[in-house]
Formats: sequence, structure tokens, C-alpha cells
Amino acid sequence: MEVAQKTYICCYWKIYNMKENFVRGLSGLLYASILVVAIFSSEIAFTTLFLIFGVICLRELQRLLHLKSYLGYFLLFAMFFLFSYYRWSPYATLVLLLITIFINLFLVKDLMLVNKIPLFEKKKYVIIIFYLISSLIFLTLIPSYTGDFTPELVVGIFSLIWINDTFAYLVGKNFGEKKLFERISPKKTVEGFLGGLFFTMIAGYLVHFYTELLELHHWIGIAIIMSIFGTLGDLIQSKFKRQAGVKDSGRLMPGHGGLFDRLDSIIFASPFVYAYLQLLNYVS
Repeated sequence: MEVAQKTYICCYWKIYNMKENFVRGLSGLLYASILVVAIFSSEIAFTTLFLIFGVICLRELQRLLHLKSYLGYFLLFAMFFLFSYYRWSPYATLVLLLITIFINLFLVKDLMLVNKIPLFEKKKYVIIIFYLISSLIFLTLIPSYTGDFTPELVVGIFSLIWINDTFAYLVGKNFGEKKLFERISPKKTVEGFLGGLFFTMIAGYLVHFYTELLELHHWIGIAIIMSIFGTLGDLIQSKFKRQAGVKDSGRLMPGHGGLFDRLDSIIFASPFVYAYLQLLNYVS
């Protein structure tokens, strides 16, 4: 009787995991399809999609910050209009970039040294503006950093972050022993991080081979930035969720959680990638 019960439970969990993986895969495929179609449709379609994504992510972030306010949505639309659509001023964009990078590095400092990220009322809006909104803006500016919209560039960058997340998970699950940041994310391992970094660099070579948009060493540089800052972005968002006492930022994407859970890595990494590309453009 006991053996039969154990067999039943084992079969149940196998079926449940198969169903969960199927739902997760289908949800991820739908997300990727919408993203790729928007990117190759036009710059306006790509920017507008991320404005919509921004609204959803802002709602999920405000839930984590225990903040109910319409001001964040007004700032989101206003800043997208000025910087992503209207391209208001290159000097203003540079100032926004420097402030965004400073705030993000400050969050990294809090991640490493402070048990709780301070979330007083004023700092909540600093996080909303410079951690989320401006990072999304620089994500929309990446494919046109030279002035011309290049969809293959942003597809390549999204491919790198997907490869990093996938192989960090696979390597960590099968070979991970040493914890990367156990008090924030118990499942992340050093081996997983290094595996993600290694395969992301290989992916950088493949992106260079198929697109020839940038030199190989530039794609390797982007791959390293995406892997390091993407991982930091995921850890920072995990810290927000831990402080908020929730597992996921939302329920929009079955098997993934919220949209913010899906985009946290690339949102955090995008200002650093944009700065790197601008530096390359300036030097060349």
C-alpha cells in the first residue's frame, strides 16, 4: 500500500512538472514572438511595445515597493515621449544615462552591503525613475545608438540575455555547489554564473558571425556586460521581492511570474550596454 502510494505521488509530480514546463515554454514562446515581431516591424512598434511593457513592470514594481500612485505612470509616459520618441536632447540623454548608472551602482552597493534596500517614500520614486523608467528608455535607444534603427542589434542583445539565463540555470542545476548569493537567491551558484558567462560569450561569437554588425571583441564585451549586470539585476529584483515578502512580481506570464521577473536582467543591464555602445561610437 505504501509502495503504491509513493508510486502515485511520484507519477503525479512527473505529470505536474511536465505540465508546468509546457506552460512555461508556451508562455516564453509567445513573449519572444511578440517581441521579435515588434522589433522587426518598426522602431515605433518596438518602442511602443516597451512603453506597454513599462506600464506593466511599473505596476509590478510599485506592488513590491508597497506604493500606490499614478505619478509613476505620468513620469513613464512623459519620459518616453521626451527621450524615446522625440529624442529631446543628446545632452539631456547623457545626463540621464550618468544618473541612471550611478543609481544602479548604488543599488549594487546596497545589494552587497546592506541587509535591506532603503525604501523610504522619496527613494521609491528615485528607484521608479532611474532604476526602471530610464533603464527601459535606454533599452529602446540601443538599436538606434548610431542614429539608424538596427533591429538585428537588439535581437542579438536579447539572445545573449536569454542564453545567459538558460545556461546559468542548466549549469547551476547540474554542477552548482558553491552559492553565489545565498541570502538573496539560494538557487544561484558560482558555477551557474560562470557557465552562463561562458556560453553567453560563445553566443556573442555566433551573433557576430551571423550579423557582422560589430567587431567580434565588441560582441564579447557586450556578452560580458549582459552576463554580469544581468545577473546583478536579477539579484536586485530578488531582493525587492524578498523584502516585499512575495515569490514573483506578478502573474502575467504563467510559469515565469510577472513580466518584471522576465525583464529584470535586461532592464538593469541596458544602460551599461548603451553606455558601452556610445563609447565605441565615440572612439570610432
